[in-house]
Amino acid sequence: MVFKRMLGAFGVGAPSVDTVLSTPRTRPGGTLEGEVRLKGGDFDAEIEHITLGLVARVEIEHGDMESAGMSEFSRAQVSGPFTLRKGEDRVVTFTIPVPWEAPISEIGGQPLTGMKVGVRTELAIAKAVDKGDLDMIAVEPLPSQLRILEAFLDLGFGFKSADLEVGRLYGVDQELPFYQEIEFHPPAQQRGVVGEVEVTFVATPSGLTVVLEADKRAGRYSGDAIGHFAVSHDDALRTDWAGEIGRWLSGLSQYDLSRYGHGGHHDYQGHGGGLGAVAAAGAAGVVGGLVAGEIVEEVVEEAFEGDEGGGW
Repeated sequence: MVFKRMLGAFGVGAPSVDTVLSTPRTRPGGTLEGEVRLKGGDFDAEIEHITLGLVARVEIEHGDMESAGMSEFSRAQVSGPFTLRKGEDRVVTFTIPVPWEAPISEIGGQPLTGMKVGVRTELAIAKAVDKGDLDMIAVEPLPSQLRILEAFLDLGFGFKSADLEVGRLYGVDQELPFYQEIEFHPPAQQRGVVGEVEVTFVATPSGLTVVLEADKRAGRYSGDAIGHFAVSHDDALRTDWAGEIGRWLSGLSQYDLSRYGHGGHHDYQGHGGGLGAVAAAGAAGVVGGLVAGEIVEEVVEEAFEGDEGGGW
């Protein structure tokens, strides 16, 4: 993809840029590799830097209203200053890290409906910066995450959609300014107990915090029930997640959710340990904490527009 907008930012005859990924698929905590290919224009250009940013489509709540925006959640400078001569061809190779909390956008080769993640190339010439050349990437789940997601399918749940919510999870050591919710439809035998169930992962090099949120419908009281599990990646592969999730769901009808604070949240601690009550915090004050202080409401790149249907 070539910088079409550079003509407006730097004038006719400016350099062109094309970013080519050799690893368009990655995992949380992994890397992305590729090349930034530059073609000199009609004049010598003083390049100040080339920076790559990982961006994702996020949902932003404004009271009862919701809008979409693009959030940059990681950035890496891949080149310092140099002179790009008139008509010169130059290639800058790169390897950049992917945050452990990066959202999952693809499972088994199938994109998750609602998820858009990409790499955006930023080129600075003579103190003018152009952000473009947006390339989509696929972030696949870690084996520990996949094991948990597969447990929902084993229990008869069906994938509905996924999105990113601007905000923070209370009591969880979260680095990114948003969290991912992967939503499942309940199986027939659970529809009288819960509505949709949402799964959130907060990964680190050593393990996962898994947050479950269910729309509780059974029993005297209704509301949102929240459970969490903290587990190492190795233990996650050995855990009977279908059993853990099944026990959590079965126990929901036994609780009076009004006893667990505003919003009817019930905190369930799995065998992996607990981190205290887990609840989604509001987005107020969070926008300013975004990487590079950037979130663009209702300005979503063309490649991010619309949701592709996925098999998951």
